Order: sequence, then structure tokens, then C-alpha cells
Amino acid sequence: MWRFISEQFQHAFLWTPLLVMAGAVLFFTMPHDAHIYIPGIIAIICVMGAMFSRIPIILRAVLIFIFGFCYAAFFADAIGTPQINHTLRDVEFSGRIINLDPTPDKVRIYISIPASQLNIQSNRHAIVRTTLNDEISIPNVGDTIRATATLYQPGGMDAPDTFDFARYAYFNNLTATGYITQLSIESKYTTTTVNRVRAFLHNRSESFLRDSLILGYKNVVPKSDSTTWTNAGIGHVWSISGFHMTLIGGWMFALFYFILRRIPYITRRVPARISATICAWIALILYLGISGTSVATVRAFIMTTLIFAAIVIGRRAISLRNACIAFWILFLINPHNIMQPGFQLSFAAICGLVWFWGRDNAWMPQNKILRFVYIATMTTIIATLFTLPFVISNFHTVPLYGLLGNLVLLPIFSFVIMPLVLLGTICAIFGCTSPLHFADIIYGHTLSIANAITSMPHATISIPFVNSMAITFATIAICCVILIRHRYMNFIIGAVFICLATGTVMMTPRPTFYATYDHELVGFVNNDNLLEFNKSRASNHYFAFNTWKQINGEPTDTPNVRRRGNHGVYLYNAGEFTIAYIQKFVPLYKNISDLCRRDDIKYIVSYFDIDAPQCNHKILHGGFVIYKSGNVKFTPNRHWHNRH
Repeated sequence: MWRFISEQFQHAFLWTPLLVMAGAVLFFTMPHDAHIYIPGIIAIICVMGAMFSRIPIILRAVLIFIFGFCYAAFFADAIGTPQINHTLRDVEFSGRIINLDPTPDKVRIYISIPASQLNIQSNRHAIVRTTLNDEISIPNVGDTIRATATLYQPGGMDAPDTFDFARYAYFNNLTATGYITQLSIESKYTTTTVNRVRAFLHNRSESFLRDSLILGYKNVVPKSDSTTWTNAGIGHVWSISGFHMTLIGGWMFALFYFILRRIPYITRRVPARISATICAWIALILYLGISGTSVATVRAFIMTTLIFAAIVIGRRAISLRNACIAFWILFLINPHNIMQPGFQLSFAAICGLVWFWGRDNAWMPQNKILRFVYIATMTTIIATLFTLPFVISNFHTVPLYGLLGNLVLLPIFSFVIMPLVLLGTICAIFGCTSPLHFADIIYGHTLSIANAITSMPHATISIPFVNSMAITFATIAICCVILIRHRYMNFIIGAVFICLATGTVMMTPRPTFYATYDHELVGFVNNDNLLEFNKSRASNHYFAFNTWKQINGEPTDTPNVRRRGNHGVYLYNAGEFTIAYIQKFVPLYKNISDLCRRDDIKYIVSYFDIDAPQCNHKILHGGFVIYKSGNVKFTPNRHWHNRH
């Protein structure tokens, strides 16, 4: 046993991402803010202590875990994104357009505004994301505008362990979302920025293929098409990551290598391989800039940079150590990256592929055609298996024919659509859009193939809601399979944690009552185990309907069923207890005394904040869910929710 343990110590660095990630995740998922003093100094001390080899390895592991927790806390305090604490209606402000995000039916506009104009006590600039009324023309990136808008506070979790948009907005410097009703341009742009270049390329022609695959706009693919690609298992092609970086980097390397081999003056002094690698890396920097620098894109660029550097200095290009270095860089840039789906899927896929292809592949065919099929098949299988837990936790479905979709459709994107779109982007600058037109034609035929695949029986499998404990077990299982150095022990330990994750999902009960943090929207599970709501629409909680349906195991495309109250009072019998919900003030005023006296009513939920000393033990505040057992689980209330 000691020999087995000592063998793992030889690769201790590879375990550091898991340890630091565990510490950061603990900070992000705590229900309340932790009062940590000088976390930055604590983080520095921990990381310096972990570097000393004489410190026992267990203590070093603890120090790295503490570093992850303290660094996330320090970053959360340091970033200081300006926040609003309530909806601002018809607020007037003046700001500068810093980015545009086109979608099939509208354009989202990102505006930088002095925070003081939004009644925020801060000297910083606030960034708001807005949409325009149909009558308003779209301004250009860099324009200074004056606008009248309604701005909303980013919403938090709709239920425990679900997506927290408020946290995402805070760590991505987004103050508010909303819509503009009036707009006037005060001055035109005077400088050129990367986003200005992206907007220029976008305006040269209409092509969502170019916008998505080259410019990195995430919402341009038609919704029906996006669903088809996801169900076919290749939805990842619309998020610029390692797939795109590999293609662009490979093409640029081949192009420059071909050119440089014909310039003897250079090749006699520097090998063409090294010169071509450097030129291809510079081209990837340009691609990174115009693609929007998302988390998955930056990760892919860092990995590609490490690979190119290894080629130049003659070292092993692809290794788990390079993946760990890329992880640490992204973590230090923004520790919240680890909570984003793109980061999780990207690292799970790349680590799984590096681990698999780094092993001895005795089954590798000698025939070139069979070898290509084997590599393509195994790459798809490994990437699918290692990303499966994160796909389930974020999207709640599994494409059953994902392997078929990748084998059939991915080569078309790789060798036909992507080259045409890249060529078309360059040609569109000079007014030629023929390559983009041909790409659209091929895309249409490819979409027909994808529709045929998704129309097969049971193309997608719906998965129950996955809580944070289950995804933690699954992450540990993946790390054990990849990092434990033993022929069989890694699979055995990994299987144990997968069983724990599966058991956690199966044993987690479904709530019987849901409430948003402001109690504007509540959900009741009826006798048919279907959800009913106090209202069929709620603009401030648009996604809560679908989130609660997913947790309850219902299709999200069904109508929102409304439950009617009795004179403004909703009495919900949850089996062994009753919940009272009141949405309006008059029914609250008339009934609160009676509801407090009734022994059968265990909980009282009100849209208005009430304080009744005789029955405060019954009154619930904040966002929460209630289970059939009567247990209540609240959603977190952290400083980035700004609900105080």
C-alpha cells in the first residue's frame, strides 16, 4: 500500500488543480458570506508554504486547499463590481457602447456607464446589458449615447444548486440587464478597439456561421437549429474552443511552413518548423482577439501556446502538466471560471483525451483508413464520457446518438464549413461573399443530416436534476481515473465515486414547494406530481419556470399552469402540513392573524415582508424550496446578490 501511495506522490502537481478548485468551490457555494480577514495575505502565505518540499505532503495539500478558498474570497472583494439593489425604471444615463452581441431576433448592447449615474456609491464604471425597441436603430461600438432604460438586478438561484446568474454577473463585471426605450447618439466612435473590429467584420455581410465560428458570438445560431445540433451531440462546435484552435493553428502552420520552405535565407538560419510555429501562434493571437476571449477559447489558446512552446524547445508537446498549467493561469485570472460550464466541459474533455492518448494503444490499427476511423471514434467516445457528468448537470439531457453525430457531421465542419467560413470572412472585407454563401448551402444540407439523426427513436435522454454533491463525486471520479498511477486501481476508485454520485442523485428528494427570493413567484406540486404556479408569467423570474420544471422532471416546453387562490390566499396541503401563500396586501392584512393561530399551517409565505412576533417561527423569508418531509432548504444570500 505504501508503495502505491508513494507512486502517487511523484505526480503531486497534477492533483493541485483539484485541491485549489475544491477550496474555491467551497467559497462560492457557501450559503452566507464568510468573514475572512486579510484573505490575500493568507493566500500568499499558503502558496509559499506549499512550495517548501520539507513540509509533509498532506500539509501542503491542506495549504493549497486553503489557498483556493482564500484567493476566491480575496478576488471577490477585490473585483468590486458595482451593483444595483432594485429595479430602475425609466432611468436616464450617458455611456459608451463597448460591445454588441447579435442574436437571431435582436441585438444585445453592452454599455459602460459611470456608476454614480445609477445611484451607486462608486467611482467605477458599471457595465449594463440592454436590448433596443424595434424602432431604435442600432448604434456602433465606441459611440457615446444618452438613453432612457429600465434596468433589472441580476437574479440569483431559482433553487439550491442551480445556475446563479447574479454570481456570474458579479464576477464578469456585469451590473444590470434591461431594455432601452429612448436613445440618442451624443458622439461617434473615435478609436479602434477589438470589439470595434469584430463589429466591422459582422457588418460586412450577414452570416451567422461567420459570427459564431470566427467572431465568437454565442447567440446567433437560430434556436431550433441549436437544439438540433445539441441533440445530435455536436453543439460544442458553436463554442470556440480546442476544436477551432486546432483547426486554425494547423492550417496556419501548414500555410506558413509551405511559404517558409521556399525562402532559403530564413530556413538556413532557423528551421522552417520553428518559424512556421511562431507565425501560426501570432495568427492564433489575432483569432483569440476577434473571437471574444471566452473561457474555453482562452483555455484552448493557453494549451496551444504551451504545445507550440514545447515544439520550439523540443519538449513533449501534449501532457497533463500543460493542462494543469493552463488551469492555474485561468484560475488566477478569475477563480470563478471554474464554476462556468465552458470551463468544466473544456478541461474535462482535454484531460480525458490527453490521458487516453498518452497510454499505450495496443489496439491502434496499422491501416491508415482504419487508424483514422479508430482515432475519430475513440476521441469522440472519450470526450463524451469525460464530459458526461457536466453535460448532465448543466443541460439535463444526453444525446444518445452523439457518437454517430460526431463521426458524420464533425468532418463536414472541420474540412468544408470552417475553411469556407474563414476564407469568406477574409473575402467579405473586400466585398466578396461567395465563400460564405457556399458555406450556408453546405450548412443547410448538414442540418438535414442532423435532423435525420435527431429524429431517430430516443435521440435524447432526460436526466434527473443533479445536485452539487453528485457533481463533486463525479469530478473526483474523473480525477482518480486520470491521475492515479495504477493499472486497475484508478478505475476501481473512480467507479466507487461514480456509484456515490449516482446514489446521491437517486436518493435526493424532489421539492414540493418552490419560492423565489422576493416571493413574487411560487410553485406548487399537485397530486399528479406536476407544477402549478401563482402566475403564468413573471418578467423578473423568466427562467424560474423552466428551472423548477427540470427539477420536477417535467418538459420545459409545456404551458405554465396557474393555480387560483381563494380570495388572495393560497393554501397548499403538502401531506402532513399546510403552506399558506399570500400575494396581495389586503388578503394578508385580513388573514394573517387567523393563519398564525391555525395549528395545521406550518409555514407562511408572503410577497410582502412581514414581522409577526407571535408566529415568526412560521414565516419564511428569502428564496427556498420545501420538501415533503417539511425540511426547508434556502438559496444562498451572498454579497453579490445585494438583497440587503
